[in-house]
Amino acid sequence: RHLLSHRAGLPALDCPLTPSEAADGNSGAQAVAAQRPQWEPGTDHGYHAQTYSWLVGELVRRVTGRTIGRWIAEEIARPLGLDFWFGLPDDETHRVGRIGPVEPPADGSGTLRLRPKRSVTEAYGDPQSLTRRAFGAIDPLPDENDPGYRAAELPASNGISTARALARCYAAMIGPVDGHRLFAPATLTLARTEESAGPDRVLVVNTRFGLGYMLHGPAAPLLAPGSFGHPGRGGSLGFADPESGIALGYVTNGLQKGVTADPRAQALVRAVRSAL
Repeated sequence: RHLLSHRAGLPALDCPLTPSEAADGNSGAQAVAAQRPQWEPGTDHGYHAQTYSWLVGELVRRVTGRTIGRWIAEEIARPLGLDFWFGLPDDETHRVGRIGPVEPPADGSGTLRLRPKRSVTEAYGDPQSLTRRAFGAIDPLPDENDPGYRAAELPASNGISTARALARCYAAMIGPVDGHRLFAPATLTLARTEESAGPDRVLVVNTRFGLGYMLHGPAAPLLAPGSFGHPGRGGSLGFADPESGIALGYVTNGLQKGVTADPRAQALVRAVRSAL
């Protein structure tokens, strides 16, 4: 529960990993096992921006004997027919768009203003802050267009998917999709029952998490109070809303600065909400 709800106290590493170490399948788990927690596990929460890869990846490996990329490919992506990868195969590389930055509108309309005491941008600009150290657990940050990074199994940061596959995956969490359902009713309840809430030690703003998923709130405005899902760095978004039966996926290769509520994704959420 602590791992899945960002309460483990291990969002940062005293000795960051190089991109090659982060991707080698062993160094990450060894690093978080040796790391002294930033707070007593279970007493607070903070987004495990990079270390989530190794915490959850190692949990899956210990339980199933398979890497998380292989497990997802065999148990989720293949049965559901998803274009969804953690560890992109060589024969799929030609289909992946090149990622690059995109600037918000000059009038500021593309900026989400949450007005915390200290903005996440300010915190990220401080090399000693937990925010900067959490996102810098891999140093230097990998190039998203590097084939080696795309081939790694880093579920905190390098999932590659189409929007349709992302939506289809979330749809299978709340109901059957072509005969496949991912979550039993009890698991669905766990995914969207609040485990963490309040000021996030890493993201600075207030965040809410169930087990493995962000919940509807200021940092992640989803469709409705019962929705669960997750925004991605740069603008992507996936979520499901059991009450309406809606699942949504949005991906972009034009990365804006930000981690939570991207205005492009939010425009789509508002459109869906108004259609309902």
